Amino acid sequence: MAVDSFEAGPEGQDGETPRPTGLLDVLSVAAVALDTRGRIVFWTPQAEDLFGFSAEEALGKPAAHLLVHPEHLQAVVSLFSEVLETGRGWAGAFPIRHKDGSSRLTEFRTMRLLDDLGDVYALGIAADHTLLQRVETDLALCERLINQSPIGLALLDPELRYVLVNPALERIDGTPAEDHIGRHLRDTLPFPDVDTVESALRQVLTTGMPLLDQYHVGRPPADPGHEHAWSLSFYRLEDPGGRVLGAAVSVVDVTERHRAAAEADRARRRLALIADASARVGTALDVEQTAHELAEIAAPALADVVAVDVLDSALSCRRMRRPDNGPELFRALALKAAHPTVALRAADAPGDVACYEGDRLVTLCVHTGRPVLVRQVGPHDLPRIARDAAAGALLAEAGVHSYLAVPLIAHGEVLGVLDLKRTRNAAPFDDDDIVLATELAGRAAVAIDNARWFQSVRNTALTLQRSLLPEHAAHHTGLELASRYQPAQATSEVGGDWYDVIPLTGEKTALVVGDVMGNGIDAAATMGRLRTATCAYADLDLDPGAVLQHLDKITCDLEHYIVTCLYAVYDPATGECCVANAGHMPPALARPGDAPRFLELPTAAPLGVGGVRFETTAVALRPEDVLVLYTDGLVETRQHAIDDRLNALLDLLDEPRRPLEETCDVLLYGLRHPDDHDDVALLIARAL
Repeated sequence: MAVDSFEAGPEGQDGETPRPTGLLDVLSVAAVALDTRGRIVFWTPQAEDLFGFSAEEALGKPAAHLLVHPEHLQAVVSLFSEVLETGRGWAGAFPIRHKDGSSRLTEFRTMRLLDDLGDVYALGIAADHTLLQRVETDLALCERLINQSPIGLALLDPELRYVLVNPALERIDGTPAEDHIGRHLRDTLPFPDVDTVESALRQVLTTGMPLLDQYHVGRPPADPGHEHAWSLSFYRLEDPGGRVLGAAVSVVDVTERHRAAAEADRARRRLALIADASARVGTALDVEQTAHELAEIAAPALADVVAVDVLDSALSCRRMRRPDNGPELFRALALKAAHPTVALRAADAPGDVACYEGDRLVTLCVHTGRPVLVRQVGPHDLPRIARDAAAGALLAEAGVHSYLAVPLIAHGEVLGVLDLKRTRNAAPFDDDDIVLATELAGRAAVAIDNARWFQSVRNTALTLQRSLLPEHAAHHTGLELASRYQPAQATSEVGGDWYDVIPLTGEKTALVVGDVMGNGIDAAATMGRLRTATCAYADLDLDPGAVLQHLDKITCDLEHYIVTCLYAVYDPATGECCVANAGHMPPALARPGDAPRFLELPTAAPLGVGGVRFETTAVALRPEDVLVLYTDGLVETRQHAIDDRLNALLDLLDEPRRPLEETCDVLLYGLRHPDDHDDVALLIARAL
């Protein structure tokens, strides 16, 4: 079939030239066909763009004379003849003459063509050499960047199927590049939130707006045992004509940054926990409360199940023997779980005493004075953790998978152990947990040590105090008596409050209430000396004011102690009660039919001031009258005015005929608070 000379016309509808949509359009590849005589018989619009000649100017013209400089004419004719004769194509760059007279280096691909009639033609495909070289360089650069980049890169089609994957992404998701092609994104990404990733990509495909630095965390198949983090960015890909080709995904491994941030956050939380422990552990000089505070801090911040056990010998303040492999006696002080668990039934309840053999881990911990860590608890570990087989079964049921025991050490002495177990917290205990637990245990141990020695001294003072208080006979002529002594709470020391009932000649009875200002063993001992002196002077049948005068002289010699005291003598024959007061709270009188009131007495100064004269006041007591003597611990508080408290005391004496023992309970219950910092001596007498 003969080929007439023609020009390739514009493509598209309505005479509109379509926009460039591919690489050939970007390169503006031209096509030119020559017949055997070298005349141009085919000329594309791209040829006009490349060489400057229109189709009318080119078609039918000898190509060599139109496009080739004279000095290159012979070489071109030779190449043309060789292609037509041999059929072998030729490729290379050749300088071509542009219409404007300039010379332009052009990249050619030439080949021989045959039509259906057997006629021979030469087809030349041409592009600007500089443009082609730039595109080749760009492609080579892109290929190098993609293949050598440490950033994972993937190209996806509009259906989010892989088209291209670089080696870095292979390493990230552990899937070879060839296994990606054609698969969907969700088939390889190791992210639990892959639905979110796909949704973000579809948004980018729709809007064209890129999404940058999207943070995702997961466990890749190449390293399933550890958590990794990646920063993902999404871009829409378009051809030069604006047609959406798909999307590009870049994946940057930020695991180190993620772990550093997680470690920094963990360090901040640990510092906050230590600061919290400094404020919350050891708020009171009480061993049980301190242990409970430690357990409250450690669960759930450090463990799911926390127990605090102290050596029974340490609580008794007995010197420990040298560590050996023998058993140890522990007293459970605190038990705390972060959530309901059967593991609580496997532990000793607070207050229980248990003996653990030398092969148990808690015993090993106190013997060595070092933490004992079992990162992964197995069936063979439970017998050394639990108290017995049944408890071990409960721990296994609870899912205990990691265990840590840390000694409670204060001033070089091992006091007990902080016992930690993890069930729901999937992470095993590590070296950082040991450091944190040791810090918490050390702070708590100092508080426990202070509390146990304080309680020991307090118990000694309390024993001394109670031993010095009277055990008066149940019957005194003309009087019915009831008394109470209530020490201060564990946060304060025992004071020097006392009361006494002293039988005198002539069936008289001396009633005494006093308060040594101070606390501890010294105050209790001073109280005992004054009580003994009071009994001695009472036997002399002296006036109450004279008795206080003698006690004042003794108190002046007792190392700066100040003492308040109320001394009264009741004579049942006359119904008269003679009272003298040395700086003490006024006694209350409750009389049937009358409102309760305080006796108006000259107060004078406390004992120990010296040179003070004490006056005696006589008060008539009728049958059924109730006289209430007390120390200031009954009415004084740090939160209330003293007048309000004294009025409250009178209000509680509104039933004079109430049994005296019951009256004692009513006063103590109505006026005392668990946190009161002072002890109380209370003595109530009813005239018969």
